[in-house]
Amino acid sequence: MAAGDLRLPGEGILIRDKFYSGVMLTLENCILPAEQLCRTPSAEHGLSWETEEQLRIRGCERIQAAGILLRLPQVAMATGQILFQRFYYCKSFVRHCGEIVAMACVHLASKIEEEPRRVRDVLNVFYFLKDSRGGKARSPMPLDASYISMKSQVIKAERRLLKELGFCVHVKHPHKIIVMYLQVLECEKNSELVQMAWNYMNDSLRTDVFLRFRAETVACACIYLSVRFLQIPLPDEPPWFLLFGASEKDLRDICGRILQLYDLPSVPLSKLLKQVQEARQALDALSSKGKLSIGESAAATPNLEPLSNFSPASKTESPADGQPNHKTSLNHVALKNACRKLDRDEKVLVEFQGKAT
Repeated sequence: MAAGDLRLPGEGILIRDKFYSGVMLTLENCILPAEQLCRTPSAEHGLSWETEEQLRIRGCERIQAAGILLRLPQVAMATGQILFQRFYYCKSFVRHCGEIVAMACVHLASKIEEEPRRVRDVLNVFYFLKDSRGGKARSPMPLDASYISMKSQVIKAERRLLKELGFCVHVKHPHKIIVMYLQVLECEKNSELVQMAWNYMNDSLRTDVFLRFRAETVACACIYLSVRFLQIPLPDEPPWFLLFGASEKDLRDICGRILQLYDLPSVPLSKLLKQVQEARQALDALSSKGKLSIGESAAATPNLEPLSNFSPASKTESPADGQPNHKTSLNHVALKNACRKLDRDEKVLVEFQGKAT
């Protein structure tokens, strides 16, 4: 391919006469634009923001609990929760089951962080959590048709997850950044401060702050919240967080989103799933109504009546309505053939006589 065939107009790539979307590889976290954060696919499908927020929190909590039972490192559980948050800014809770997507996130995150777990182990852990939540007997998941179907759904959900995220699944975790920043501030020996900042960091995974701010800013917010709660003085002139490239406005925004978690009311999961089902039924009814209106409009199109004089040889009635066709008898056909043979023989005889004379 010649050098002149490759051009970069804007954010895409034009190769010969085909335009391809641009690809950017980076080790930074994926920060979503404001317009995508304001209007989610679930909201477009009729799900309220309160219900969606509760479903996001429940999904992240389930991923955290499953990771503990699978003995995954904290970074793997954090990766799974961030992938879960990112996916539902691309797809809707109404169309994609949160439990299946949570399983896919755990399975994918375990491979990303090089701590792979089998799909069967992931399914068994989620089955165990579901049974323990309902107070049922804790028995392993039976290997029946439902298991095979669920395993297939998890594998398909993992592929869909990779496709929607563009295979950009790298996550920069702020846990190590917190320790490094506390060492710079000479507070790493304060175990209570380190533990509290770490706890705030794990709780922030249930929010979407990692899709709004850089990992360094989130780490500063966790330290900012911890030192204010423990009343530990830090440099104020200039503020210590300016050293790490953070602003007080962003820190207050992140702290508010984290603290909001502790004030949210506890809503039963059955009620949340019922609201999702109602939104799904309303969406299906709307789509079927749209298809019905299209069908009705097509049926209401008037049929054009054929013109009486459309064809020069047009007839007023079809052959079925008119005179019945008379079948030709075999004798009549044989007579015709005999006449044609006599005529042909007569012509041959005349030609022969002419040549003889």
